[in-house]
Amino acid sequence: MYAVHAFILQLKHGINSMTKFCYNRPLLLENGQELPGLEIAYHTYGKLNASGTNVIWVCHALTASSDVADWWKGLVGEGCLINPDQYYIVCANIIGSCYGSTGPLSIDPKTGHPYYSSFPQVTIRDMVAAHILLRKELGIEQIHLLMGGSMGGYQVLEWAVMEPSVIQKMFLIATSASESAWGVAVHTAQRLAIEADQTWQDMVPGAGARGLKAARAIGMLTYRNYTTFQEKQTDPDPEKINDFKASSYLNYQGDKLVKRFNAYSYWLLTKAMDSHHLGRGRGGELIEVLKTIHQPALIIGITSDILCPIDEQQFMADHLPDAELYAIESTYGHDGFIIETKQITELLKTWI
Repeated sequence: MYAVHAFILQLKHGINSMTKFCYNRPLLLENGQELPGLEIAYHTYGKLNASGTNVIWVCHALTASSDVADWWKGLVGEGCLINPDQYYIVCANIIGSCYGSTGPLSIDPKTGHPYYSSFPQVTIRDMVAAHILLRKELGIEQIHLLMGGSMGGYQVLEWAVMEPSVIQKMFLIATSASESAWGVAVHTAQRLAIEADQTWQDMVPGAGARGLKAARAIGMLTYRNYTTFQEKQTDPDPEKINDFKASSYLNYQGDKLVKRFNAYSYWLLTKAMDSHHLGRGRGGELIEVLKTIHQPALIIGITSDILCPIDEQQFMADHLPDAELYAIESTYGHDGFIIETKQITELLKTWI
């Protein structure tokens, strides 16, 4: 068997585990390059039932990991709607990330050194192709519900097109059928910040750390919005002329990301987001491709989302053959998809 489970790492709670799936054959990427081999870090929760019909697969967003019960608290996990007592829950780390799957910090077998900037460009479609390999390794023939928000939703849509007979239902939140010009512009500004760091592309894991901090600050402006910053980060002291609360907040968020993520992966994955377009290689027409996706879909938009506004979800709902669209009120903007779990649960519970 060419695929093996390499090892299991027990996490801090001692309940769930991260497993690595090793694929020892080349993976052909959409740009024509190859990864000579592949590792995919993933988490599973619960057990596959005898009929194999209780699988819920969660696709994660930009800087998340495969531990979905950790980052989507209130929606996934024990006592939640998506619970391991009822479902076999799977979440896999995307290739190009730095949370266990093959990415820029992985060893290039051709050189014996980390890839760093030589890691090939990947697309959302490449990420899904890797997850399909894992699906087959796990013996999953049917995914009852495929769900994801933001970049995770990009993967859900691609997968529904690539394996229509496998995916039964889709849940999409704060996402779109193609990356917008606004999204590309935001990501370009973030990469410019990383590239302006003098350490960028140094052959060390921490290269571009200060640039990554700046990129995160740019991202936070689009993940939240004017109202959120006014409500949460306004200084009560009108005499202050320095060290503002909003500044401290962005510095804090930037430092947090630098401690847990990597500039090489961030740069690479924002490029992957820019390339997201369901019509690429399929005639180029988004509407025509959406019309071919017949799985029932629940779509949720967030009223205050300025990164992926409700117009994007409305477009999908207008052209998917079997879709329901709901808008949730939130002051948290794009980040509402991981914060407003109570509202999400109410809508998803009824639909599912």
